[in-house]
Amino acid sequence: MNENIKIENHPFEPFLPQEAKLLMLGTFPPRPERWSMKFYYPNKTNEMWRIAGLVFYADKDYFWIEQEKRFDLPLLKKFLTQQKIALYDTAKRVRRLKDNASDKYLDIVETINLDEFFELRPSIKAIATAGEKATSVIAQKAGVEVPKNGECVACEYHGHKFVLFRMPSSSRAYPLALEKKAAAYRSMFLQLGYEV
Repeated sequence: MNENIKIENHPFEPFLPQEAKLLMLGTFPPRPERWSMKFYYPNKTNEMWRIAGLVFYADKDYFWIEQEKRFDLPLLKKFLTQQKIALYDTAKRVRRLKDNASDKYLDIVETINLDEFFELRPSIKAIATAGEKATSVIAQKAGVEVPKNGECVACEYHGHKFVLFRMPSSSRAYPLALEKKAAAYRSMFLQLGYEV
């Protein structure tokens, strides 16, 4: 029974730059032993920061410190702050049904409180979700159909209007080439007025 499995609380505080205009949400971080840093998308094989490097700097290793086999956290935070990108996940509390970070084996016990985010950062005009499970959580809250991969839908949640983008999962297990993932993210950033 799922009730016998320990509940995990989200290990990170939301990352909320002033005047954030985009909130990027995954589902839930992997176990700490998989981390290369104490921050979002910490697994060194996860492709999110390689996607960002390709999109913004034409260099998949822009945020990677090869000799230390980790991402450059101060550089990441500076980038996200300058670009006004906030980060969190759609699940606050989960049960891990298998010993991995696969969405398929995450039982979400408590979801994100969107009201808190919109209250703290009313400047958020778009939410980008990485993967189907994360997208489903937000689509359900907003009462909209889950958009197709790489597409978006206009939403309203308790009076706050935003656009929901469903983006490809940044997990290396997701069967799409890094360059194709980056192209989908580049398209989203362009639609949101970013210079990429």
